Amino acid sequence: MSAGDSSRKTLEMECFHTRFSTWTPFSNKSLNRQLFQERVALISHWFDLWTNKQRQEFLFTIFLRCTKSQLRFVQDWFSERTQVAKVDFSTVLPRFISLYIFSFLNPKDLCAAAQVSWPWKFLTEQDCLWMPKCIRFGWFLPYTPTDHEYGAWKHHYIACVSSLDWLIPREATAIYGTLNEPKAEDEELQERQREKGLRKIIWEKILLRKKELFKVRPPWVSGTRCSGSLKSKCQPRLSQALRDRVGLQEALEKQLVLASLEALPKRSNVSGSHSYPLLLKKAWHGVHKYDDSSSYASQPHFLLISSRIPAFEMVVDSIKAGIISVVYEHGGLTLESLLYLIEKALDGQRVQSMGIFSDGDSQEINLLQGYKIGIKNLLRPEVRDFWEKLGSYVAPEEEGGHVDLFVPLGASEAGMEVLSQLSQLTGTFFTAPTGIATGSYQHILSEWLGRPWERAPCSIYFSDSKLQTWASLTDFLEDTLKSVRKQLSPLFKELQKNVSARIIGQFTFDNMSMANILNNQEITQTLADGLMELSKDNSERNVLEDNPQDTKSSLSKNDPDLEMLVKLERKLQVDSAEKRSRVVRELLQSERKYVRMLEIVRDVYVTPLKAALSSNRAILSAANLHIMFSDIVQVLSLNRQFLDNLRDRLQEWGPAHCVGEIFLKFGSQLNTYTNFFNNYPVVLRTMEKCREMIPAFRAFLKRHDKTIVTKMLSLPELLLYPSRRFEEYINLLYALRLHTPAEHVDRGHLTTAIDQLKKYKSYIDQMKQNISMKDQLSEIQRIVCGCPTLSEENRYLIRVQDVAQLHCCDEAISFSLRLYEHTRDLRLFLFNDALLISSRGTSHTPFERTSKATYQFIASVALHRLLVEDIPDSKYIKNAFILHGPKREWICATEAEDDKFLWLSVLQSAIKRSMEK
Repeated sequence: MSAGDSSRKTLEMECFHTRFSTWTPFSNKSLNRQLFQERVALISHWFDLWTNKQRQEFLFTIFLRCTKSQLRFVQDWFSERTQVAKVDFSTVLPRFISLYIFSFLNPKDLCAAAQVSWPWKFLTEQDCLWMPKCIRFGWFLPYTPTDHEYGAWKHHYIACVSSLDWLIPREATAIYGTLNEPKAEDEELQERQREKGLRKIIWEKILLRKKELFKVRPPWVSGTRCSGSLKSKCQPRLSQALRDRVGLQEALEKQLVLASLEALPKRSNVSGSHSYPLLLKKAWHGVHKYDDSSSYASQPHFLLISSRIPAFEMVVDSIKAGIISVVYEHGGLTLESLLYLIEKALDGQRVQSMGIFSDGDSQEINLLQGYKIGIKNLLRPEVRDFWEKLGSYVAPEEEGGHVDLFVPLGASEAGMEVLSQLSQLTGTFFTAPTGIATGSYQHILSEWLGRPWERAPCSIYFSDSKLQTWASLTDFLEDTLKSVRKQLSPLFKELQKNVSARIIGQFTFDNMSMANILNNQEITQTLADGLMELSKDNSERNVLEDNPQDTKSSLSKNDPDLEMLVKLERKLQVDSAEKRSRVVRELLQSERKYVRMLEIVRDVYVTPLKAALSSNRAILSAANLHIMFSDIVQVLSLNRQFLDNLRDRLQEWGPAHCVGEIFLKFGSQLNTYTNFFNNYPVVLRTMEKCREMIPAFRAFLKRHDKTIVTKMLSLPELLLYPSRRFEEYINLLYALRLHTPAEHVDRGHLTTAIDQLKKYKSYIDQMKQNISMKDQLSEIQRIVCGCPTLSEENRYLIRVQDVAQLHCCDEAISFSLRLYEHTRDLRLFLFNDALLISSRGTSHTPFERTSKATYQFIASVALHRLLVEDIPDSKYIKNAFILHGPKREWICATEAEDDKFLWLSVLQSAIKRSMEK
C-alpha cells in the first residue's frame, strides 16, 4: 500500500469520527468550520423569511438555552452599540453644573428630590443651595458648621419654617388689618359667590373620590366556611383590578363588612381545624355534669381579678396557695373572650366558690370596658348568656357553692336586686359586701350578705394580713406601682399576666418590709383582744352590781323558749334602727376625716403663703394664690357647714330623725364643687409652672410636702380628695336608704339626694375619662413616628395587639399548601372608630440590657370600611387572619392561639358598634 492510499484512508477515518451528530466532524477543523458556516447561512436564510412573531419566538428559545456568560456577552454587545436613552445627569455632568440646575428648585421640590437617590440627596442638601434661601428671610445659623458637615442650613430652614404661625389672608386681615382699599359691596358679594362656587366644586370632587373608594371586594370567600364549596380558583384575597371594577354604594359596603364579620369563625371553630378552646368533650361535659359522689373539699376555689383594681399586683400576691386565679385586662376584652379565659383556666373543673374582684359601685359591676352590669342590662342576651355559663362552673347551692362579688352591691336596693336576679338566672348563690365601711376598697372588709360560712369570703381567697395592708394603702401603692410597672414590664412581657403580677406584687411587698408590718399587726391585734376581754368583764361586773335582784330573777327563770322569743322580738325591733344609726355614725366620722384633710391644705399651705404675701416677702403672687387655692377654700367652707349640720343632728339622734334634708341642702350648693373641678387642670398647671420658675415656692413645697402634718401626702395628692368623696356619699346614702323603712319620712329625701349626687358623680367621672383618654391618645401619638392627629371627640383606645405581617409566596397554589414569609412586625392600635397600623422595631441603648420598641405609622383604616377574613390553620401557618382596607390588605399572625381569638372577638365587637352609630 502506498503512502497516498494510507493518508486518504486516514482522512476518511477522521471524517467518520463525529460529535453530537452523524454529520459533524470531530477533529477536522477546516471541514467543521465550513459546515458551521453553511448551517449559519441556512438559518439566516430561514430567519429572513420568518415573520416578526416567529423571529421573537426563535430568539426567546435561543436565549433560554444560553448560559450566563453568553447572556452577558449579548448585554455587553448591546451596551457598546446601542446609545443610552436615559442617564442620571448628576453622575455625568460636573458637580457645579448639577448644583446650578438644583438651585432653580424651591425648598419643597428640593426635599422631594432628596428622596430620589443617594447622589441626589447629597447634592440637594449642600449648604450652597439652602444658605441663600435662609438669608432671604433673615434666618442665620447660630454656629459655624465644621468642614465635613453638610445639611446644616437645610435643617435650620426646616426648623424655622416649622415654628412659623401660618395665617390665611382673611385671618391675617382680621388680626393685622389690610393696606388695600375697602371693596365695594358688589365686588365683595361677587368674590363670596366665586368662593362658594369653588367650594362646591371641591366638595363634588371629594364626594366623587369617596364613591371611588367604595370599590371593595364581595364577601363570597371567607377561607373557613365558604371556601370549601367554591372552586379552587377562588382565593381569599381579591385583586385590585376587581376592586376597581365593582362599584358599590355605602349601604352595600356596610353589608359587606357585616357579612365578613359573620363569616369569621366562632369560639368553637376559631382555628379552622379543631375545636377551640382546646377542651376535650369529656372535660367539657364534666363542667356541667360533675360527679356528685366527689367530695366538696376536692373542688378548688377560683378568683377572677380585673386589671382596673388599683395595685392589683399586690392583690395577686395576697392570694393563697391552691386558689386558681386569672388576671384579665379591663379594656380590650368582650364577655365571650373573658368566658374563654375562665374556661381555659378551669380546664373542665367545677369549683366550690368563685370570686370576682372587679371595679364597681353599689348598683353596678364594672366588669369590662363598655360592660357595666346592672339591673338595666342584666337580661340582655349576651350578658345573660355570660352569667348562665359562669354559674354552671360553680357547685350548686345545696353543695355549698357560691359566687363572691367583691363589689358593694349589698349597700343598696338596686344592688340587692342584681344579686337576686343573678341567683335566679344561674341557680347559684351570690353574695357581696354591704359596703358600709368607707375608704378605698374598704368595703371588702365589711360585713357580707348571705348565710354565714365557716370563713369570711376574703379569708377563702386571700391572706388576711396582706389584703388588709393593700386595702389601707391602696392609693399610695397604685402611685408606686405605676413606675414599677414601667420599669419591669419590658422584662416580663413574655410572661402571663397573673405570673408577672405576682412577681411585681412580691417585689413590692418585700421592699415594704412586710415582716415588720405583720409583726406589728399581730401585736396590735393581741392588745385589742385583751382590752376587749377586760371591757367585757367590767361591764358584766357593773351590771351585776347595779341589778342584783333582776339577775337573780332572771337566773331563776328556766324557760329557754320564752327567753328566746323575747330576744328575737327585741332584735327585730332594734335591728333596722341600729343599722341605720351605724350608717349615720359612719357618715359623720368619714365627713370629719374629710374636712380634716381639707383643713390641712388651708393651715399648711394657704395660711403661710398669705402671711408671706402680706409681710412683703411674697412666695407667690396674689393672682397665683387665688388661682390655686380659692376654690378649695370655698369647698372647705361648704363642707364645714355640712359637718356642723350633721353633728347637730346626731346629738339628738333617734329612729325618727332625718338626714336627707341635710343632703338636699348640700346638693343645692354644689356649684362650688363645679368651679373647683372645672379649674382643677388650671390649678395643676399653675402649680407646676410656679414650681419650675419660683425657687422660693419650690423650697416651700419641699419643706411641707409629705410630712407628718400632711399625713405623708403632697399638695396635688391632697387636692384629689374632693373627687373621691362623692362615691363615698353615694354608697353611704344607698346603705342608709336600704335600712330606712318605706313609711319613713326620710326615704323620699334620701332618694332625691341620691339622684342629685349620682348626676354630679357622672359629671366627675366623665371629666376623668376625658382627661385619661386625651392623655392616652397623646402618648400613642408621641411614640408612633409619623402618626396623624388622634385627638378626636369620643375616641378612646380599646386594645393593642402585636402581630407578625406575612407575605404569601405563591397565591396560585391550593390554599392549604400556601407558604408565607415573615416580612416585619406590626403593632395594631384598635380604637372605637378606627384601626391604626404601625410597624414595630427594636432599638438598643449602649451598655443597657433592655431594648426599646420603636413604632412607625403605616396606615389608619376606619372600622366601618374594614373587612376581616380568617385564615384556617394549616401545616405551614398558624393563628393568621387578613385585614382588608379600601386600598391595602395585611396578612397578620399572632404568636399564640389565645391572642388570635381575643383579638378577633374584640375587633368584631368594635366593628359592629361602629356600624350601629
